[in-house]
Amino acid sequence: MFTKKHILYGIIIATCVVLLSSCADPNSLEGVPNSDGDVAGFWHGLFNGLTLPFAFIGSLFSDNISIYEVHNNGKFYHLGFVLGIIAYAAAVFADD
Repeated sequence: MFTKKHILYGIIIATCVVLLSSCADPNSLEGVPNSDGDVAGFWHGLFNGLTLPFAFIGSLFSDNISIYEVHNNGKFYHLGFVLGIIAYAAAVFADD
């Protein structure tokens, strides 16, 4: 059963998530082609989600590496991105 401590931690985490997510602004480059004339779609989002951990480490050392393509087509890119993260996590944390 949940104790008062668990409920308090849940409320604190939920409050932090709501407060931090309210700081995000909409992507003004969504649907706008990049310098090559491309807009990232589902497959690009899937690839970015799969390579997120490696891209994050690379982004700490280089300004030319990004973990998220801002020139995307919106919902389908986001769907691919989230599915890629889930697939990577499932592969890494799967019990044999």
